[in-house]
Amino acid sequence: MAMLRRGWPLPLGAITRNRRSYVALPNLVDLLLAVCDHPAAANQVFLVSDGEDLSTADLLRRLAGAMGRPAHLWAVQIALHKLGAMILWRHDIAQRLLADLRVDISKTMRLLGWGPLVTVEKGFGLAVKGKPQ
Repeated sequence: MAMLRRGWPLPLGAITRNRRSYVALPNLVDLLLAVCDHPAAANQVFLVSDGEDLSTADLLRRLAGAMGRPAHLWAVQIALHKLGAMILWRHDIAQRLLADLRVDISKTMRLLGWGPLVTVEKGFGLAVKGKPQ
């Protein structure tokens, strides 16, 4: 967030095919409260997200938008990211940056009748302001 706020150019504009799930604090709290009261929640495992998966580039653009700033993203090819990580012996960073990390909340929605209260944009807005609600 600090780099986006300062307007630094980031070489992440080409990372558009991965998908990540995010969860805003109000959505997490709401699900926890729902699980405490719902009879179908006993002995179940539930996943939570804001209901929209984003690529790394999309995340940065929307987060910058929540700050009222443009995202300055360079489209550096994914192969170069992988090569750089390999040279630096940091495969873990490349994996976290380039791979998918999605959760399926359909069971949560179906069994509990739950859905995210807060959109991705609203969640990013809250994160930028540093306020949980």
